[in-house]
Amino acid sequence: MANPSNPLIVQSDKSVLLEVDNPLYEDARDSLARFAELVKSPEYVHTYRVTPLSLWNAAAMGMTPNEVIAALEEFAKYPIPSNISREIVDYMSRYGMLSLYKEGPDLLLLCEDEDLAEEIWASKKVKDFLIERMDEVTIRVDPDQRGFLKHALIEIGHPVEDIAGYVEGEHMPFEIRDTTLEGKDWALRAYQEDAVAIFHAGGGVKGGSGVVVLPCGAGKTMVGIGAMHKLQTSTIILCPNVIAVRQWIAELLDKTTLRPEDVGEYTGDNKQIRPVTVATYQILTWRKSREDKFPHFQLFEARNWGLIIYDEVHLLPAPVFRVTAAIQATRRLGLTATLVREDEKEEDVFSLIGPKRFDMPWKLLEDQGWIATAICYEIRLELPDDMRRTYALAEDRKKYRIAAENLKKIDIIKELIKHHENDNILVIGMYLDQLKIIADEVGAPLITGKTHNDERQRLYNAFREGEEKILIVSKVANFALDLPDANVAIQVSGTFGSRQEEAQRLGRILRPKTDGSFARFYSLITKDTRDMDFAAKRQLFLTEQGYQYVIASGDERIWETPPESFFH
Repeated sequence: MANPSNPLIVQSDKSVLLEVDNPLYEDARDSLARFAELVKSPEYVHTYRVTPLSLWNAAAMGMTPNEVIAALEEFAKYPIPSNISREIVDYMSRYGMLSLYKEGPDLLLLCEDEDLAEEIWASKKVKDFLIERMDEVTIRVDPDQRGFLKHALIEIGHPVEDIAGYVEGEHMPFEIRDTTLEGKDWALRAYQEDAVAIFHAGGGVKGGSGVVVLPCGAGKTMVGIGAMHKLQTSTIILCPNVIAVRQWIAELLDKTTLRPEDVGEYTGDNKQIRPVTVATYQILTWRKSREDKFPHFQLFEARNWGLIIYDEVHLLPAPVFRVTAAIQATRRLGLTATLVREDEKEEDVFSLIGPKRFDMPWKLLEDQGWIATAICYEIRLELPDDMRRTYALAEDRKKYRIAAENLKKIDIIKELIKHHENDNILVIGMYLDQLKIIADEVGAPLITGKTHNDERQRLYNAFREGEEKILIVSKVANFALDLPDANVAIQVSGTFGSRQEEAQRLGRILRPKTDGSFARFYSLITKDTRDMDFAAKRQLFLTEQGYQYVIASGDERIWETPPESFFH
């Protein structure tokens, strides 16, 4: 109950303030993460917001309104405003008030009461997908519009529990190996098995669609393999790039009894359609012109698929969302490190892929040794005098690039590389001109979107083997890059405050280190500019996951301080 020494202030506008300098801070933060979204995180007080979507995700994961209210009361400094408890009950109770189910050939929408059925029947957004009233609470709907109906209903504030079941797809039997091809013992970790079991739900209609949220390096691919093994069905796996496609194929062949002829690559380079087919989002969304159809969407009809896995589901392009709306009878598993979408279309993921089914806090995995202990530094630099006037007179949209390309960052990069001469370093940015200058200055290879896949693979292998200690990488390194020995990342520029990008970049260095050493993530920021504004937004993600975040100026040489000294 309310206690002045507690860290939370719950406000009537559904915002929640959390005091950082409080002994209960970490417990309160981990509790809030289950049903609220972090909005901002300055030094002393973090702001969360309880939203309909965050509550529906909590309900889908099995939380009750009473558990949410009890969690707020446990950490609240003052009594919770009465409207908050009512709204939590109201929003969470909506999850399950509508359900879709099959009866023979018909798809039916069951409403909890007649008033709700009247509201749905009268809604202009929904009416195109409805066919007829069967009785006071049951509406027959168009089975071909199952996804579009779910999307329209969530837009009017009514999430649907879809228990209409799934097609089984072609049978594709295989086993998970006890040892890898190299002879190493292997098995799913306990939390990966939990994620698979919750997604599968015993094969019943309550399972089969939804999102599993796990940090980079925690084995999301293994969760996908576990789900495939449970279902034993033909599967499409969609990935953000060709490197990710080939990593999935390598893992499938290494960890399962699937044969090379069972697994196909569907990319710009190869168009193999096999019982397990791994494709890129890019090839699916390619077309000759904006007026043309998407020719590669035929992949979805090429076989009787029983499962579609969406790797990095938060990146799902709009055309793939649309085709996903049309294939709701196929089981769907989304995998991601963060559900944050920069276009704020998280509701699309919820309605078309499914709700969040499993989430594992990064710090908990770190404590258990599954991912490396990381410390994050923000090093703030002055803008050189000769650039200040250019910056001041620039248009708003050009200001960030000027600040991000601050040449003083190169001196700091050199200092950091010298300090970490025995480490494996990734320098990551978004502006190619800036990255070329850095690559020339430090004498390291540069990998961009234009680097051929074979050359990328050669450089990644050289890095893994220790022949290259430094790689300069563009945004191509944000996703599905498996470099287990990388332990230092230096971020010089990013995508306008993207939290999802911050998650991916930090994830590049989170594979556990054989010597138990810290992973270090440096962000180089230009003070008092748009660069600093966007950095504050990206910092939200790190704070949300509980990372130690140290801010210093360049002349403080913060990298020389042992990281242990920053931990309480």
